[in-house]
Amino acid sequence: MSLRKIDGHVHLMGDGSSGSGCWFSLKGAWGQLLAHTMMNEIGLPKSVLRGGLDRLYVERLLEQVRNSSLDAILLLAQEVPRDFDGNEMEGVGAFYVPNDYLLKLCSEHPEFIPAVSIHPARPDALEELEKCLEAGARVMKCLPNCQNIDCGDQRFAPFWTRMAEAGMVLLAHTGGEMSLPVVEAKYADPRTLMLPLECGVTVIAAHGAGRSCLWDPDYTVELLEMFNRYPNLYADNSALCSPIRSRTLKALLKPELHGRVIHGSDYPIPVSGLGPWLRGRLKWSDYSKWKNETATNVLERDYQLKQAIGFPPETFTLLDRLITRL
Repeated sequence: MSLRKIDGHVHLMGDGSSGSGCWFSLKGAWGQLLAHTMMNEIGLPKSVLRGGLDRLYVERLLEQVRNSSLDAILLLAQEVPRDFDGNEMEGVGAFYVPNDYLLKLCSEHPEFIPAVSIHPARPDALEELEKCLEAGARVMKCLPNCQNIDCGDQRFAPFWTRMAEAGMVLLAHTGGEMSLPVVEAKYADPRTLMLPLECGVTVIAAHGAGRSCLWDPDYTVELLEMFNRYPNLYADNSALCSPIRSRTLKALLKPELHGRVIHGSDYPIPVSGLGPWLRGRLKWSDYSKWKNETATNVLERDYQLKQAIGFPPETFTLLDRLITRL
């Protein structure tokens, strides 16, 4: 059986208009500008932010993946931020996508692979984990600095151990974040992922632990040191075509990391290729070609740019190997 080419970092979004239970919150001029930019990037009018986003977002996503070089995408749910006791932090999160809605969509569309999202401090975290495993989920996504998750908290060891027993992969945001509100910045450090790694969980450090904006700490060196210690640690190259995060390309393109880096776009975050070109990682001819030829397909653009930047073929199939254990 051949391995599938997968975009391993695609966000699901919605407004609850179809009964999905999704919601999003636009706060201030920055939030509105970001939302309008993302909708424009994926070819949807900004009017969808006033209603109908559930249906139109999924339709557009299906169109893009079906007309791309990819076989499938890893589609991400989104948990709300929670406090130490697992209570929802009201008014803090920017958007929410329930696991039930994600799992339903993925059961209907084979192009979609589910990545559920569970805050391990939830009183029912283990019960939710079992439900998602039974539904076929093989990946769990979290954003520790935005959802207020201290992955190194010993209280969560049974949660991580159960994930490891089930062969469930943890996709965890690392490095800074400027698209979502940050609750606890120190949880951007990939070293907070040592406990799940030591419990036996296969962990993917999203974004390679680099900067999201100029004033973020850069944890790339720390991540590279962790690769030597943990054979079950991987990274993804999501959002690395953006101007600031493209700084992390130098680290993730090291030959010794071939076989440890997974392809991801961070859809619907804009993909331009300008950052890699400015850093000498992309030819102008490739930048121009894929900017023009993939003007209506963000997933294909990111795939082609990552190839042109120099990520090896296994980058695009590695996630399938991890979730199918081939």
